[in-house]
Amino acid sequence: MAAGETTAAEDGATAAPLRLIRDVARISTAGFSGVFKKDCADLARRVSLLAHLLEEIRDSKKIQENGEVVGPTSSSSYLSYISDVTVALQAAKRLVSAANNFDDSKVSSNGATKKVFFQFQCVTWKLEKALTNLPYDDFDISEEVQEQVDLIRAQLRRATERYGGPLNSTLLCRALSQPLDKEINPFHPSNRSLIDCLHVENIGIIDHQAGLKSSPSQGNGSVHHAVDDLEKKESSSNDISAPKDSSDSAGIERLDENKKLDSPIIPDDFLCPISLELMRDPVIVATGQTYERSYIQKWIDCGNTTCPKTQQKLRHLTLTPNYVLRSLISQWCTKHNMEQPTLLTNGRIKTSDGSFRHVSADIISSVGTLVRSLSSRSLDEQRAAVSEIRSLSKRSTENRILLAELGAIPILVNMLTSVDCLIQDNAVTSILNLSIYDNNKGLIMLANAIPSIVQVLRSGSNEAKENSAATLFSLSLADENKIIIGASGAIPELVDLLKNGSSRGKKDAATALFNLCIYHGNKGRAVRAGIITALLKMLTESSSIMVDEALTILSVLATHQEAKAAIVKASTIPVLVDLVRTGLPRNKENACAILLSLCKRDKENLACLSRLGGVIPLTELAKNGTERAKRKANSLLENLRKLQQL
Repeated sequence: MAAGETTAAEDGATAAPLRLIRDVARISTAGFSGVFKKDCADLARRVSLLAHLLEEIRDSKKIQENGEVVGPTSSSSYLSYISDVTVALQAAKRLVSAANNFDDSKVSSNGATKKVFFQFQCVTWKLEKALTNLPYDDFDISEEVQEQVDLIRAQLRRATERYGGPLNSTLLCRALSQPLDKEINPFHPSNRSLIDCLHVENIGIIDHQAGLKSSPSQGNGSVHHAVDDLEKKESSSNDISAPKDSSDSAGIERLDENKKLDSPIIPDDFLCPISLELMRDPVIVATGQTYERSYIQKWIDCGNTTCPKTQQKLRHLTLTPNYVLRSLISQWCTKHNMEQPTLLTNGRIKTSDGSFRHVSADIISSVGTLVRSLSSRSLDEQRAAVSEIRSLSKRSTENRILLAELGAIPILVNMLTSVDCLIQDNAVTSILNLSIYDNNKGLIMLANAIPSIVQVLRSGSNEAKENSAATLFSLSLADENKIIIGASGAIPELVDLLKNGSSRGKKDAATALFNLCIYHGNKGRAVRAGIITALLKMLTESSSIMVDEALTILSVLATHQEAKAAIVKASTIPVLVDLVRTGLPRNKENACAILLSLCKRDKENLACLSRLGGVIPLTELAKNGTERAKRKANSLLENLRKLQQL
């Protein structure tokens, strides 16, 4: 083993590349600016994600303390692999630093911009090749990190292609041999001879800030002349016998550039910071950053507790759907005639945890035909299709995902206003079934379903009203939807169903109202809609089977000042005292909790409780009730004792 190798082994062969990764991360933390801001940020982000790979290689049981490797990979080969990665990372660090400090005044002078973009192409190519050659199985690399590296390699491949088409391998190796192995500033005048020999025919004008700063007059000026000169050098070096006509070549180059400029540039905010791909299901993490759900979920599942982009500690691991961004992405895709990202890929359904489930082509085809039939001019076909979709959406999560991906939700929402009762009933029930899958809740909200659901709740059949109430409950499980539903006029209709609906309708309405009233702003709406009267009736009717539901809703409302006044005004305290005395254990507990909310710091209500003989049942409850009931009863008794001492 050579002396240099011994030193590397003693220090740990991965120490150098890990140090380079940290250096790039520090440069990235300071922020990038200028013409190559996005290119620097993309390259730095990919480099930073390689830290996990190098750490697992460093900690691998197959790497001994003396640097020797246990397994099929020899120690010299191991050091060679790590050396290749280190060289690529050195090049990435130098390029990121140099491009970030690039003089913007040189953007359109002497083809400088194209040369820098070519350097990015060289570095991404070298880094992707170094990662491809690593023997991952020999180092016990975990499946999660392997998947992450595969993703990075795919990004690097796409980046290499994006910077330009296939390059002459001899010239590419020649270009890489110096900038990647020596401390050479690729932008220094002394190195122009190296860069000038590069084949840049396929690089084109990248539509970043550089493209915007170049004027039309410059487009046919010195830059194109420089490119023509380079093409001539390339042709002569490869002994090409049939030279291109200069006018044809310029025309083809301009046509290629126009095609690139015509392609819409995806806004950075629409790309997942991890995958750098257009997001389909954007979610917000605790730091406020947005990621594609499946990628950030994998990041968290790997045991990471920091934000990939900011490296800040995540206070919690909750992923909140970013419905606004999803809507903007959808609108942007429609505007630019781009196919929208989908969970359905190559006959596989992508679930919320990022895993795939196979779906046969026949099923996709038949369900797609069914969804299209929803828009048929034939009423009979519509009835048959929506009835079948109701059945399908009830059976499985896969069906709910597939129906949503094939565009069923917006059409079903439109069918809620159908004059055909059967179609309306089946449409609202289908939406209810689809909403069971959490990701579909956002799609239903984006389709502006709430006004139509409220209309069905107001004037639909009994079954349609019941299922509308159940749908509102399902959608309100997302906190942001509680606000939207509350402001839509749904609460008065739900209170009406609570008063006048069937047994099932009352239960569905009660469940929806309870969930909506968790949001403080909806409590006043419910009180003004007459909910207290309806709840009191449920508590006092001998035939009522919804005492538990009524008490649960009252316990939520009693924390609201307007609701509290309305509860007391409706003479509810005597009813609650009776329930503490004679109710079931759970009812006693809830009645006691409501009394505490009404009487705490309220002498008048405490005096009323005392006059009604509340001390005796509360004392009994404090001895024999549930743990929660004991705490509430003791607190009430303490307040009553303080009142008597005054």
